[in-house]
Amino acid sequence: MKEDYENVKQLLLKINYAEFNWQLCGDFKMLGFLLGLQGGYTKYSCFLCLWNSRADGEHYKKTQWLPRKELMPGKYNVIKEPLVCREKVLLPPLHIKLGLVKQFVKALDFEGEAFQEIRAMFPKLSDDKLKGGIFVGPQITTILKSRTLENKMTETERKTWQAFRDVVNGFLGNNKDPNYEEIVNTLSTSYQKMGCRMSLKLHFLCSHLDFFQENLGDFSEEHGERFHQDIQLMERPYQGRWDSAMMGDYMWFLIREDISGHKRKARSTVHF
Repeated sequence: MKEDYENVKQLLLKINYAEFNWQLCGDFKMLGFLLGLQGGYTKYSCFLCLWNSRADGEHYKKTQWLPRKELMPGKYNVIKEPLVCREKVLLPPLHIKLGLVKQFVKALDFEGEAFQEIRAMFPKLSDDKLKGGIFVGPQITTILKSRTLENKMTETERKTWQAFRDVVNGFLGNNKDPNYEEIVNTLSTSYQKMGCRMSLKLHFLCSHLDFFQENLGDFSEEHGERFHQDIQLMERPYQGRWDSAMMGDYMWFLIREDISGHKRKARSTVHF
């Protein structure tokens, strides 16, 4: 099923979403469909306020923007009727993490030691993806664990990377640091000094901390991201064709991955 507004609308109808009003979490593309927002690089891409994505000179100076009173088609890059109430939307911690890494990597010196170390970590990634900071969840985990990478950073890069690490460990995961507001402010200051561009994901951290859930580890979209990664592996032999055979292979993949089915069972002894 193609990801677009009409298909998402039909899916919500099929599952009787209006009856249950569940909270929903997904990447920002999916949130755009759910809230009727125009896709792509738009001027007003935040569904909570009228943040101007093109006003680069104001991004790090201004954190309070005029709030959106409503999501009305035809105004401020809203093109469709919202399918859900925005109060039911959960901001996606994994995709915010991916976005922060993207801006960090794009601000690195591509000839510097840190970027060259990242290139060595992922030799199969194209230069376009590396320079664009385009990674998936497991790759971010690999980068976070690398002390060699940190040792090859400049002082400014290292301070910014530590600020990012603090936000991951003290806000975007299971443990919320009592000083999380200060941690996020440090991240914003560090990203500004390094020359990182303010993205929509960073904007949510800087301007809408109160909209995040108390424990983001309980509301992660990582299961959905894992599905996308797994299904990509299945699509390759089928050349992108979705059919019953491919889905059957995917189900067998899940069954084989469950190690509980391969454990040796203890032989029961019957006493007469």
